[in-house]
Amino acid sequence: MHSFSAADIPEDWRTLLGDYFESLEWQTLRTNLRFELNKDVEKICPEPQNFFKTLTLTPLTKVKVVILGQDPYHSPGLAQGLAFSIPANIPTNSRQFPSSLRNIRKALALEGFGTLPNGDLHGWAEQGVLLLNTALSVKLGEAGSHANLGWKSLIDRLIKNLALQKPNLVWMLWGGHAQSKLPLIETAPDQLILQSSHPSELGVYKTDQPFLQPGAKASCGHFTKTNEWLVEHHETPIHWTA
Repeated sequence: MHSFSAADIPEDWRTLLGDYFESLEWQTLRTNLRFELNKDVEKICPEPQNFFKTLTLTPLTKVKVVILGQDPYHSPGLAQGLAFSIPANIPTNSRQFPSSLRNIRKALALEGFGTLPNGDLHGWAEQGVLLLNTALSVKLGEAGSHANLGWKSLIDRLIKNLALQKPNLVWMLWGGHAQSKLPLIETAPDQLILQSSHPSELGVYKTDQPFLQPGAKASCGHFTKTNEWLVEHHETPIHWTA
């Protein structure tokens, strides 16, 4: 039997979530996840011990930037428990390397930060960038397959409470799904909210706020704007190509 409990979440984040663990929503998520884990744990991405990896690597006190993803990569060997991040040993020129990361690398280069050496974003997380998916698990090969298990209630509570508790955060909302969380953030004081199309292959140039300009001639400038904001608020800027 595979367990799934509040103890899997780091204590500082449990405190932030408050009475959520007394709610029917939490009971539903816990029941649904336990069922999926015990049905076929080998087909769940990432491994259960990495569901909350982003909260472990980026403690509440260190959060400076939040980048919202949708759900973990559902292809074999990619999901790490950090939104957008993949293992460092995936070659940047391989088919496995996600288009979103390709375009993130292009944006960083266009903004003058140099080259991101690989797709492993652990270095971002350790500097205070919370790489948070809005569902923390997925079935292998089936995008969005765990979106209705109950993750939304937990992540929505986390986003709302985080914005209310921590002023001067930067939120990168790429694409419509991330931007659907805007009402949870915009009522909190002193938050920098950056919006653009999603950096995926199909969506990168879409909308009137493209992540990259057509032809990849310029980026949305989010990484530069983030560091400018952090410096203005007496925080250390992010070394994006670390």
